[in-house]
Amino acid sequence: MTDPALAPSDLDAHELRVVRAIGDQGSITAAAASVGYSQPAISQMLRRLEQRIGLPVVERIGRGVRLTEAGHILARHAPAVTTALDAAAGELSELRGLRTGRVRLVGFPSASPTVVPRVIADLGARHPGVTLTYVEAEPADAIAAVREHRADIALTFSYPGHRDDPHRTAAHGLTVRDVGVDDLVAVLPSGHSAAAADRLDVADLADEPWIAGCPQCRGHLLEVCERAGFAPRIAFETDNVVAVESLVAQGIGVATLPQLATASFPQVPGVVFVPLPAEQRRTLHVVTARGADGVPAVGVALRAIDRVLAHPDLAAARN
Repeated sequence: MTDPALAPSDLDAHELRVVRAIGDQGSITAAAASVGYSQPAISQMLRRLEQRIGLPVVERIGRGVRLTEAGHILARHAPAVTTALDAAAGELSELRGLRTGRVRLVGFPSASPTVVPRVIADLGARHPGVTLTYVEAEPADAIAAVREHRADIALTFSYPGHRDDPHRTAAHGLTVRDVGVDDLVAVLPSGHSAAAADRLDVADLADEPWIAGCPQCRGHLLEVCERAGFAPRIAFETDNVVAVESLVAQGIGVATLPQLATASFPQVPGVVFVPLPAEQRRTLHVVTARGADGVPAVGVALRAIDRVLAHPDLAAARN
């Protein structure tokens, strides 16, 4: 006699979230803290789940626990299932006027002082019942946050032809949508011979010492210079945009920066920005779980991002 087939009704969204949290956190105590349940409540959930499916979900290793093969299967499907349920609940909330909702946004550093405050203000004015939280992260970590169900929306960027672009691999199975572009500029000392140029190519700066920025920006610089036929002499590396401009102002080197980065604070005295070719600009994206735009709170947040990036003041900072 064969065992009866497992029915969808044997699975519960709360239990799936718990299983995913255990896989991410490595312990029941940490999982309880991350999902807001007590440790005894999680233990009871696991016992009920294992009884229904007839398989162990976790196994103990020393003082911690790890997922069994069955647990990994449940954890893998958890984001899709919970997103679909959130979408259904959200649509019902929308029928009631979208009075409440919560959206978790993660974005890259130069969006923090430029794009994100405007998104929060736009959302607050149009949908005061929707709460938006924000965490800053580079694109690879932001995409991972969406995949691991720690964020609803990732605001990311990519450079053309970048070999290590995380959108090609880490974002597989997620929804990636282009939402804008961000032009690049060369950052030069004000007394530089090319400071008055209308436009530059990196090949024009082949003999200069360079200051590199974030890992993804540094990778783009190396690839662009390689295509231009030279390897840049990188004298300093820093993620701090103010530090980049200050080093350039002192004549220590030259750099490239996205215009969103240069728009995030007053220009440091002693530097000039010269546009680089349009084909070198970066593309801005939003990354979500598939179907997440059907969750009303997430949908209105995505539309707020679209409005902000289309605003003339912000567009001027990028063009």
